[in-house]
Amino acid sequence: MADSPRGPVDKVEQLSGPERAAVIMLALGDHAEKILAMLDEDEIKDVSHAMSNLGVVHSSVVETLIVEFVKKLSGSGALIGSYEATQRLLSAFLPTDKVEALMEEIRGPAGRTMWDKLHNVNEVVLANYLKNEYPQTVAVILSRLRSDHAAKVLTELPEEFGIECVNRMLRMEPVQRDILDKIEMTLRNEFMSNLARTSKRDSHEMMAEIFNNFDRQTEGRFLGALEEKNRESADRIRQLMFVFDDLRKLDPAGVQTLMRSVPKDVLALALKGASDELRQLFIGNMSERAAKILKDDMVAMGPVRLKDVDGAQSQMVVIAKDLAQKGEIILSENSAEDELIY
Repeated sequence: MADSPRGPVDKVEQLSGPERAAVIMLALGDHAEKILAMLDEDEIKDVSHAMSNLGVVHSSVVETLIVEFVKKLSGSGALIGSYEATQRLLSAFLPTDKVEALMEEIRGPAGRTMWDKLHNVNEVVLANYLKNEYPQTVAVILSRLRSDHAAKVLTELPEEFGIECVNRMLRMEPVQRDILDKIEMTLRNEFMSNLARTSKRDSHEMMAEIFNNFDRQTEGRFLGALEEKNRESADRIRQLMFVFDDLRKLDPAGVQTLMRSVPKDVLALALKGASDELRQLFIGNMSERAAKILKDDMVAMGPVRLKDVDGAQSQMVVIAKDLAQKGEIILSENSAEDELIY
């Protein structure tokens, strides 16, 4: 049952955050459809509830709200979206506990639905949580995951427990909506919220990405200076960095896919400064004619600047990472476990 409409509103201060949003939406009329389409279900409910109970809002209040909105939009000449800005904005019109819940969800894995988010949770982390649940619950969760991710999670579960989950999945009947809702709520409240609070990114990973974008001389200078003060951190960053020489770990199919994606002049310049082993890896995966053309191009270049070689090699690394992200090639991490044995 809707609340009784209030008396006429003649001051902006009388309006809550959702009510101010509701006033602007009503003022926009048909144009508000595009904005409402971008809100989630709870936000639409909040604004709709506020709209239905606004009553009469004086034109001066509407004008003031719109002027305030435009000033905030144009005051700095730009909008800067950030985690902190989002939290400040939400805090202006939502209860603290709801703001914290929303921000924890934002901090957690990407994805609109709970199942989308689970797809982006590391299989080891997810398996460590699921191994303490009932096999039937785990079976339901695994049945909702992509097959490749479910396979990785099953691999990380204790063997007997994993087999029991597989048997439950084989005998599973359609899951009732209310049961699925309870499982989603439990995952959100117990697993995702804890994951968001503890998923602070390793600072060494962040620094490794930064160092990956240095040219060779700058990288050497920074790593050398860091070694003098903190050798352990310098070694850790080296392990996490993916550099041009790591392309030697690509399999033949990966090498060929990468070469098709790299401009020929960039490939020639990058390989001119590469080790004999890496140069031979690429040449060995070319046709005889293509290999001869590449060698002739490298000779024709004559002396080249180290800075230019570094730039070409960095460009190849960026392309390789992009292909790996798309699943077109596999990049091995810097660990002995990932070495390929033939």
